Amino acid sequence: MTTRVIIVRHGESSYNVERKVQGHCDLSRLTAKGESMAVQVAAALKGISLDAAYSSPLMRAKRTAELILSNSDRAPHLQTSEDLREINLPLWEGLLFDEVEEKYPDEYDAWRTQPHLLKMSLSDENGSVDFLPVPAIYEQARQFWQTTLPNHVGQTILIVAHSGINRALINTAIGLQPEDYQRFHISNCGISILNFSGEYGQPVQIESLNITSHLGEMLPRHKSKSQGLRLLLVRHGETEWNRQGRFQGQIDVPLNENGRSQAAQACEFLKSVRIDQVISSSMLRPKETAEIILQHHPHLQLDLRDDLREISHGLWEGKLEAEIEQSYPGLLHQWQQHPETVQMPEGENLQGVWNRAIAAWQDIINAAATRPADEPFTILVVAHDAINKAILCHVAGLGAESFWNFKQGNGAVSVIDYPHGIEAAPLMQAMNITTHLGGVLDKTAAGAL
Repeated sequence: MTTRVIIVRHGESSYNVERKVQGHCDLSRLTAKGESMAVQVAAALKGISLDAAYSSPLMRAKRTAELILSNSDRAPHLQTSEDLREINLPLWEGLLFDEVEEKYPDEYDAWRTQPHLLKMSLSDENGSVDFLPVPAIYEQARQFWQTTLPNHVGQTILIVAHSGINRALINTAIGLQPEDYQRFHISNCGISILNFSGEYGQPVQIESLNITSHLGEMLPRHKSKSQGLRLLLVRHGETEWNRQGRFQGQIDVPLNENGRSQAAQACEFLKSVRIDQVISSSMLRPKETAEIILQHHPHLQLDLRDDLREISHGLWEGKLEAEIEQSYPGLLHQWQQHPETVQMPEGENLQGVWNRAIAAWQDIINAAATRPADEPFTILVVAHDAINKAILCHVAGLGAESFWNFKQGNGAVSVIDYPHGIEAAPLMQAMNITTHLGGVLDKTAAGAL
């Protein structure tokens, strides 16, 4: 039974506005805007039945949770957990970020580029001790999952906490390490959804990451002042074969009417977003999706790439799961459990798809890097389920064995930034946004892959 976990960061706080480090410090309070944001989260979650709710005991998170629940139907009792406290940064708390960068330049650089190595020397009655904040919060997140998930099998639970612990919760759930701490961004009152197939350590799917459109912010803001390179990764709209659950692969199935409607909704969603370049797989379904989105950006030319074509399922293409199981007993289950080990009959294996998808992505990024680094530049890339999942795993620092960790709905939008240049690790700002298609939960056709 799937356990759904909805993770929310607290609303805007006084320390957020002042650009101060918060950590364990509990002097920061929600601003009026922060309280309003919490009410907006409640509206976004309306209609979703919650079985349990947990928050950090720190007031900025607890107050956000209280506001969400007080504006919800049939809200569960709020429980606080010490394991949901924000990351502990004892030497920095209460300082401005600019002061931290000036006073602790080496440590601040480690925080930004090698967070697992950030070390703080603390004194106690036994002398000096080195404290590593990021590994510590990873252990805290694991403790929360191990003690909480067994109590809520098959239920929907709400967690309201902080940027750091929320990242650690998501990262530990999908197997990322402390060095990957900075790969995801978590906005104030951003919503992320995880689906656990069982207890901690069993497969987990990120249904969505850092949705902010309920706040009037269609896409999360750039982290760097110069903005720099941003890529919007979109999956094509629905086809009849998606609806029927048939494997498509490289058979060139066009969009159905619902798929065209989804593309039109994505077009409206991205209407006011600056887009400088549009690239699509050369297949019909992403090409038509991109063309519909371009209706609000008529000055742009659509570039087509063959290396973004969907995975070749070979002899599986056009077939339903039951037909595949009958012809290739056990292979479909292997694909669903260990996709990196499967060679599609007369088709591709995942590593081959991986290689060409990542090579295409890198080629797109390298071409964009010839432009001035301090100028904003946004590229829209429209492709397929398997291609997008490969790219998202790559951005997150995961391998082919993690293929199923990311969901891609028809017409969904993901946001990837390169705030420190293309040589540095990318930042996943948001993933699988489907609010323009009918709400926080991804309700698009499950399809077959």
